[in-house]
Amino acid sequence: MASIKINLNGQNSFLSKLKDGNSAHLEKLSAAQFMQVWEHYDEDGNGYIEGSELDGFLKEYITTVDADGAVKSTFTDKELQDLREKFMEAYDDNKDGKIEIRELAQLLPMEENFLLLFRFDNPLESSVEFMKIWKTYDTDHSGYIEADELKNFLRDILKGASKSQEVTEDMLIEYTDTMLNVFDTNKDGKLQLSEMTKLLPVKENFLTRQVFKGSSGVGKEDIEKVFALYDRDNSGTIENEELHGFLKDLLSLAKKDYDSKDLKEFHDAIMKGCDSNKDGKISKKELTMILMALAEQTGGQ
Repeated sequence: MASIKINLNGQNSFLSKLKDGNSAHLEKLSAAQFMQVWEHYDEDGNGYIEGSELDGFLKEYITTVDADGAVKSTFTDKELQDLREKFMEAYDDNKDGKIEIRELAQLLPMEENFLLLFRFDNPLESSVEFMKIWKTYDTDHSGYIEADELKNFLRDILKGASKSQEVTEDMLIEYTDTMLNVFDTNKDGKLQLSEMTKLLPVKENFLTRQVFKGSSGVGKEDIEKVFALYDRDNSGTIENEELHGFLKDLLSLAKKDYDSKDLKEFHDAIMKGCDSNKDGKISKKELTMILMALAEQTGGQ
């Protein structure tokens, strides 16, 4: 069986360059150092460490971070596969078979304040909350979260973390620059809607559930659940940020990358076809029409 030679002491690995000189362990990484690690292992820049990138990271991680003198210097293909499976079971939170940046942040030693920006113990319940936050920080109503607005957002996150140490203005600037490097995938110096969703995750897009793929599976109970999810103020209609949150989730099923202009155009198209009483809101009856149309459209996919 084939075997793979790896460096026992990790002296030639990228991670070994970041080790504490007085110990065998990684030092706490700054925001800039973490970004260097991410860019090194995400070789194709697609936002994930996967495939051969993941194998390379695993071999260097096990010999650099976990090295205790008992680590083997060679692995058979089977042993590497077992190692990968155990590692991913422990760290691949969303079980997609690859490491995303939030997961990497949880397994590497990092500065406490910067790590807090990746920790959301309670993800947003729905995109309604997301759109409220978006409206709060898009203070110039440009349809983007620009650098200064992102800095204010990060400042408020850290301010709300009771155990965080004092964050200086220089640190905030560094954190903002790093977050833009990570999440600004089109490199225009600001975050559009789809980019911000990766920084501020929602627990689940309910509309991706299998029940909405095929009109025969959509029942009254399903429609009631969706309506309750978006009608947060129990007014009997889906409106304002509730409507924007619902449409954002709907739009994300069709487009991976989208901005506020896309959302506005999508809003106009949906409301033109489904807002039968032209009140600018979505009633339960109108929602039923939309969900049935969604199920029919995706039923064959």
